[in-house]
Amino acid sequence: MKRDTNSEENVKGGGTPPLLVLGKMRQILECFSIEEPSLTLREIIKRTGLPSSTCQRLVHNLVREGFIDRDPREGYRIGMGLVRCAAPGTAGLSLVRRVRPAVYSLRDTTGETACLYVRDGALRTLVAVAQTRHAVMRYFAIGMVMPMHAGAGARIFLAYDPQARSDMIKAGFRKYTELTPLNLEVLDREAAQAREQGYFATIGEVNEGVISVCAPVFGHTGELAAVIGLGAPAIRVTPADFPTLAPIVMAAAAEASLALGFAPGTGAQRNQAGPAKDATVAPRHT
Repeated sequence: MKRDTNSEENVKGGGTPPLLVLGKMRQILECFSIEEPSLTLREIIKRTGLPSSTCQRLVHNLVREGFIDRDPREGYRIGMGLVRCAAPGTAGLSLVRRVRPAVYSLRDTTGETACLYVRDGALRTLVAVAQTRHAVMRYFAIGMVMPMHAGAGARIFLAYDPQARSDMIKAGFRKYTELTPLNLEVLDREAAQAREQGYFATIGEVNEGVISVCAPVFGHTGELAAVIGLGAPAIRVTPADFPTLAPIVMAAAAEASLALGFAPGTGAQRNQAGPAKDATVAPRHT
């Protein structure tokens, strides 16, 4: 019998040895495709190369768990139990795919780096970015995480996602720059301001010399799905530019929300005051 040297190395190196039955189950699940969504037991056995008794036992277990469904006429197919398990991951990918055009449009309209964030507990994670073409820039990369108490995007999450506030409090506040807010009352007041005007802008709260202007993106249920915004060096963009940038960012947020099936007047968005022509930024950030 062929030795699994990778498995031996994993064990010797302190890693976790593979659970062989999971590998066999994966073989079975990978037999199905969009072109051939239904298969007989005989076809599954042939494609996996597993012993008949082993394959039959695993298929029956997968059926019992809902990972495979059995139809007397069509045979076996991927079950709804597996579809439900995959839904959270595919939903995230779907969000990025649908909203990405709005992110790039925001970059092209303003010339500055456009970002899309989703919340992960007390952090916000960058899931899509369109980099500026300017030579002088603040670099952003997909996968970067930022705090829930600092930056414009943080105020949007606090304004529209109640869980964000409780997670933030549990995690505590860390000072990143001299302008990082550490007072809960200030954060609550500015979150209310963000909700009233439909956007928020900050300077140098996470990184010195970086401005941020962000607005909420809503899903089809009307709940906050993500936050879209701009990040740029303060030597190029100043508070004087906020009245011009804020409506553009809100328009991009509206475009992104529409792409997710949002209908104005539903869910969390109902209490939003809407865009203001004379866009402002909290005085202490200027």
